[in-house]
Amino acid sequence: MQLSDAEWIVMNLVWDSQPTEASDVIAALGAANEWSDATVKTMLHRLVKKGALTTEPIGKKYRYTAAVRRSACVRKASRSFLDRVFGGDAAPALLHLVKTSKLSEDELYQLRELLHSKSKNSQNKGSKE
Repeated sequence: MQLSDAEWIVMNLVWDSQPTEASDVIAALGAANEWSDATVKTMLHRLVKKGALTTEPIGKKYRYTAAVRRSACVRKASRSFLDRVFGGDAAPALLHLVKTSKLSEDELYQLRELLHSKSKNSQNKGSKE
């Protein structure tokens, strides 16, 4: 599922505070993004039509809950970005992100551990063939 930049903003709020009502989304995002109440409601409606959100009627209001996992949307968006910008090649993308990001010592440690683990897995696969 492809989300627009504005839809990502709404979905992040819903993922973090679900279930939620339109009034909660409007209060949290409307003024900060210069969105009218109608704009927020339209985005919620579009996200329901896309299958990203489900609704539950509560009196005259609706309660919104994410119908898709954040991790699935992140994976799809990451793959799309990688394909469009880096021709699908992860190595240059990762190098660019590491070079241009301010990383804490803890984050650098986590990256080293991940690379070490990935390297071990790669070596183990090579020895089984």
